[in-house]
Amino acid sequence: MSKRKLSRRQQWRIDKIQQERADRAAKRDAKADEQLLEGDLGPEQEGLVIAHYGTQVAVEPAGQTAASGDNVVRCHLRTNLGSLVTGDRVIWRAADPIGVVVAVLPRHSELSRPDPYGEMKTIAANIDRIIIVIAPYPEPHRNLVDRYLVAAESLAIQPIILLNKMDRVDDSNRATLQQMQHDYQELGYEWLNASATDGTGMEALIDYLAHFTSVFVGQSGVGKSSLINALLPHQQLKVGPLSEVTQKGTHTTTTAQLFHFPAGGHLIDSPGIREFGLWHMDEQDLLHGFVEFRPFLGHCKFRDCAHQSEPGCALRQALTEGRISQQRMASFRHILSTLENP
Repeated sequence: MSKRKLSRRQQWRIDKIQQERADRAAKRDAKADEQLLEGDLGPEQEGLVIAHYGTQVAVEPAGQTAASGDNVVRCHLRTNLGSLVTGDRVIWRAADPIGVVVAVLPRHSELSRPDPYGEMKTIAANIDRIIIVIAPYPEPHRNLVDRYLVAAESLAIQPIILLNKMDRVDDSNRATLQQMQHDYQELGYEWLNASATDGTGMEALIDYLAHFTSVFVGQSGVGKSSLINALLPHQQLKVGPLSEVTQKGTHTTTTAQLFHFPAGGHLIDSPGIREFGLWHMDEQDLLHGFVEFRPFLGHCKFRDCAHQSEPGCALRQALTEGRISQQRMASFRHILSTLENP
């Protein structure tokens, strides 16, 4: 699909916005370097970026978790650090009134999505688990669950399937949901059952999340907000503005924010994360994202095998032998068609 040609005015506007961003970044970097040169800074210490807004980040000192946010420090960024995101672990130095981030520690994972210009942009870092939330209603479709699983696999972040609204499981859907659980667990995926409404399974969910930094994803109506509010009873997220976290101003943000679960573990949340999906993927990424396909990839007779009707197709042979399910193969083909025809 060819790119739409921009008018001269559209191109001018894009260039203008990019130049303004560059100017703001240069001003921010100059301020941070000025503070460093003046030497009026505290010692280097580790911290965690819990939000990003404007030209500053909100940093929480390592080992000083506080639900009130009273310990959070605003910081400028030192020159050439690149773009920081929520979840980044950093080295920073305190100052009055604003500190300076001087280094970024290596990330073990990144969650990215395309920006308005089609470029991939990281929106959160160091995530351990992607919680795929489904519910009896709206009816969970395996194809949609597979899309989330494939996306998580492509990012090398472990997914877990969470069936919320267990209080709405009845004779009309119980067998279907139990079969789904069995099939995904057979593939090696973790599965939890819970209800934010009546508390079923919430203790097990809290215990699980206590060990990780997690994000919640899933289609509208599955109860993600209700789950998050049940897990963070003192926040009652919508999600609210940054000032409600830091108590230090009236700045607002639509970027990801990090919250601490009372029993341990962390949540990185934003509307953009909850809408997470297959933002950028090709056929090879998609194939690799189906975990049971991996042993057969590269073993087809023809290197350009489309896995349709070609002789010597390893995937089709595995399908015939029952080593790949018909449902998952159909799901792969459907998702592939959506990638080819967005």
